[in-house]
Amino acid sequence: MKGSVFHLVLGGLITLATPLYAATTANGVDPLCSDAELWSGKLITDICWSCLFPIRAAGASLGGGNVPSIATDEKFCFCTDPMGIPELGMTMGLWNPARLIEIVRNPWCSPALGGHKLSASNVRLIATTGKADFDASEMSFFNYHYFAFPLTILLDLFWDGRCNSDGYRDFDLLYVSELDPTWNNDLLAFFTSPETALFANPVAISACVADAAAAATGNPLDALFWCAGAWGHMYPLSGISPTSYGTDPRITSLLATRATASLHRRGLAWKTSGNDALCGGYIYPFIPKSQYRLSMFYPVAETDSNHAIGETTFKWGAGRTYPGPGEDHLYLLWRWQDCCVGL
Repeated sequence: MKGSVFHLVLGGLITLATPLYAATTANGVDPLCSDAELWSGKLITDICWSCLFPIRAAGASLGGGNVPSIATDEKFCFCTDPMGIPELGMTMGLWNPARLIEIVRNPWCSPALGGHKLSASNVRLIATTGKADFDASEMSFFNYHYFAFPLTILLDLFWDGRCNSDGYRDFDLLYVSELDPTWNNDLLAFFTSPETALFANPVAISACVADAAAAATGNPLDALFWCAGAWGHMYPLSGISPTSYGTDPRITSLLATRATASLHRRGLAWKTSGNDALCGGYIYPFIPKSQYRLSMFYPVAETDSNHAIGETTFKWGAGRTYPGPGEDHLYLLWRWQDCCVGL
């Protein structure tokens, strides 16, 4: 009798839930896909605005903060105008919010777009469902979506033509891992980055200890491009990683970094720092780690600081996730921009 009542109640709940699920998915909203509320007041309150600093002009710094080791050391510069005439300028550099990376458990789920699914069909689904198992012997897999997010331009803050080297001026979807067969297959990822074989040995892996120590001070070692500091190994450039108990900011940070590194490797990401980038950025095949910093936007925003690639989560990751909707993570990718501003 008790079993019959239980099954009756359970059947009623399923009957009530099915139309609700159908209605939400019909409108493009998935109840299993969280909403990061990006396009709300959080766009102002949940951004680390102090992370724009320091702003350097002609070698002088305004405000405190970390300057990457590869930043320009010049004070003045020459660049040619559209007519090919050399133009004198002064150097300028700052941290600029450039990209938004969302790491999600469910394919096509986009918290940045209000919890909507980017595709209404799974016909073209190549990758597999992301998961974070509660068994440390298992592997976790997450999909990612990579957005252009030039926040200073979107909010009409100060800018200069040469200081926008990649030309993006709007919020744009640049890449989705669901359509990338190398993201959920380590073997296919090897064929797009065969240098993986060079770093699959104890010597290369042990070198990452030095990178982790340097990243803890906010200065990752660009020469060790196969390391992601305390987060793990950069290679293979896929979305598969040893899991931990639940969704760990360390794993999602590692995958966000791998996503950026894979785009660099394919000629889809720019180097925007250094003396050679003053007159415009250029395609760079390996990720310059010190050029980037990350800050979590969702589920628990970093509003007072950001962190270097590979910086231990003991310094910034505590309390940054929670079960359920808090297991999809959004990161704001800060990029140091050196440019030549005409006088």
